[in-house]
Amino acid sequence: MLLWRRGCTNHSPHAVSFLLQVFRFCRPKCHKAFLKKRNPRKIRWTKAFRRAAGKEMKVDATFEFEKRRNKPVKYDRELMGATIRAMKRVAEIQKAREERYYDKRMLAAHEAEKEAHKVEIAEGIDLIAPAIVRARDEKVVMEKVGIKEKSKAKMAVE
Repeated sequence: MLLWRRGCTNHSPHAVSFLLQVFRFCRPKCHKAFLKKRNPRKIRWTKAFRRAAGKEMKVDATFEFEKRRNKPVKYDRELMGATIRAMKRVAEIQKAREERYYDKRMLAAHEAEKEAHKVEIAEGIDLIAPAIVRARDEKVVMEKVGIKEKSKAKMAVE
């Protein structure tokens, strides 16, 4: 909605002044949602929703580097070079942390997906192996899958 709500990086000229406040929007879509008094924590495409729903990291030390600093600093070539190198390194660290956060969040879904695949294999074993081989190898395949009886597999699905 607003620049900070949407998470936009561009600073577009969509601005509206209200009394003494100036609201800056990244796109007309955000401005319209603001005029309709929509709560950004309930709109699924906003940055605020993703953080409130636990889909993005809320707290991280790298967020401190993104804050604005309003103190003017005298230009120094070495300082600027060090700052640019630090910015690249912080971006790498932040990306790695986000990937770890995502993997940790998706771990439960992967486990559930594996169990569903095991049940599906146990139920459709006759499609995988021909009838002659199936009679001989059904017990071996069931032991590999980890399900001893088809009735247990059906109960697990339900």
